[in-house]
Amino acid sequence: MLRQFGKIASSRSASLIRVNASTTPANSSKALLSTKTCFADIAGVTETKPLSVEGQWNPQLTKIVATIGPTSEQLPVMSDLVKAGFRIMRLNFSHATTEEVELRVSNLKKCIGRHGASSMDMPEDLPGSASQMANDLNVRAVLLDTRGPEIRMGKLRDDFSGHETITLQAGNTITLRTSEDWADAGSTETDLFIDYPKLHKVLVPGSKVLLDDGAIILTVTSLEDSKELYGNVTCTVDNAGDLRSRAGVNLPGAETDLPAMSAKDKVDIKYGITKDVDYVAASFVQSADHVREIKQYMKLCVEELGLPTSYPLPLIISKIESQTALKNFDEILEESDGIMVARGDLGVEIPIYQVTNAQKEMVAACNAVGKPVIVATQMLESMAKNPRPTRAEVSDVTNAVFDGADAVMTSGETAKGKYPVETIQMMNEIISSAESFAVSRPDLVSGSYGGRVFANKAESGCVEASIAKASVAAARKRDASAIIVLNKIGSGLARFVSAYRPDVPIITFVPSSKMARQLIIHRGIHPVVGALSGLTFHKRPALAMKHAKEMGFVSPGDNVVIVGMEDEDEEEFGTMKVTTVV
Repeated sequence: MLRQFGKIASSRSASLIRVNASTTPANSSKALLSTKTCFADIAGVTETKPLSVEGQWNPQLTKIVATIGPTSEQLPVMSDLVKAGFRIMRLNFSHATTEEVELRVSNLKKCIGRHGASSMDMPEDLPGSASQMANDLNVRAVLLDTRGPEIRMGKLRDDFSGHETITLQAGNTITLRTSEDWADAGSTETDLFIDYPKLHKVLVPGSKVLLDDGAIILTVTSLEDSKELYGNVTCTVDNAGDLRSRAGVNLPGAETDLPAMSAKDKVDIKYGITKDVDYVAASFVQSADHVREIKQYMKLCVEELGLPTSYPLPLIISKIESQTALKNFDEILEESDGIMVARGDLGVEIPIYQVTNAQKEMVAACNAVGKPVIVATQMLESMAKNPRPTRAEVSDVTNAVFDGADAVMTSGETAKGKYPVETIQMMNEIISSAESFAVSRPDLVSGSYGGRVFANKAESGCVEASIAKASVAAARKRDASAIIVLNKIGSGLARFVSAYRPDVPIITFVPSSKMARQLIIHRGIHPVVGALSGLTFHKRPALAMKHAKEMGFVSPGDNVVIVGMEDEDEEEFGTMKVTTVV
């Protein structure tokens, strides 16, 4: 049963130009207006110009996560993928070896983007330290996707090559066995070893057991009344099919006690920290406790590796792929740094016709709290074999953009498909078209473009949220081409601006490449590393405008909104102005 996440409030209201943090009441529903400068009717909305203008480069707002594999790991192909527009490299640790990971990360560092040196290849003393060389479009991040704690059947009896199969016939009876003796003996058409000892304790007669991503469905008819650890489960085969060794097993609706991480996951996460990965996509997360356990383990890894306590941990992107995760979604979202809508296993766990409903609810919930959300699985799957996607796939990507996804992801299309570069090019074109349409016809788009956006922080008196809200309203009112965010130290203001879903790029200047890479997942954010380091706050806007113009974000005559946080007489202020590029 899908969880309903509730309605999300609209956030269109007049807001500030300058807000004093020390005098804003925590429970205030309206930000205080400064007497310095103020727009009348900032909340007014005008139709913005298209996101792609003749003669001017303008990036898409929705990001692309690309799975890199055997057909895309070599430098020439990866360079073309970077040019085509992917921003985050997914490493699937269900399949990748450490040697393959080394090659892929190394080649990503060698890719030269639009503006020169790669942000992943800076001469840094420690992972995440400051760098002066990187700049916007070369910011590319790495996401480590764990295998996760899985339930699998055992090897087939006499399967020496790993390619043998057995055929299960519809209507036949089959016994699922969990004793290690059967692991050694091997599985047959009548007896399958399942590597979850408590199988008989989480199922009941009538439960479904899905094998090989749901290709074969079994119905439980009886369970061995065993008080021992191991117990047999008798099933009827619902449909015929072939099985190979180590096929995956799904137990829809069953409350399992699988751990947050498998032994392999722990090894992989620790290895990923040595490679300074930016995100960990945690597979089969079931609860907030799982997320907390992963965080604690990463802190332990940092300690064991001798890294400083200030080392920025990878951000945790929790993959939602089970009924239990849907049930516990609110607590998982609160504890996680972001969410991946992992539609593959989710479509096995719940009725496939409910996956789209769940996707929309999860994306909306993430938008409501300003956390990034990735929509994944089979987005352009046919392009693994064909140079053009199906119309349904194009609609799928388009609707993910309309829903308000921060990023969309490719899997086998770019990892092992015949057309990896064409896939990213096509995805970028679909995103561009969807975003342009959403801006011009928000009345026809139901997602965050239709006014369903992040609102709660501004209404509680958060200064950064209030100034972010005002900047997005001003950008729409003044038909701005970009929003420039000047951070003091952290990245909070840029994330708030992204949460209000502006129609234009957010150019944010940050002190370290690690911070930039962990920001890149957010919709619309394009980080620039180190360009304004050492300058006083009042000298930053002019240089920021110069960089934005040189990098193709804006052209002479464009309006630009500049926002930032500054300290004055030991008080923190949010400032905003609209200026014209010269």
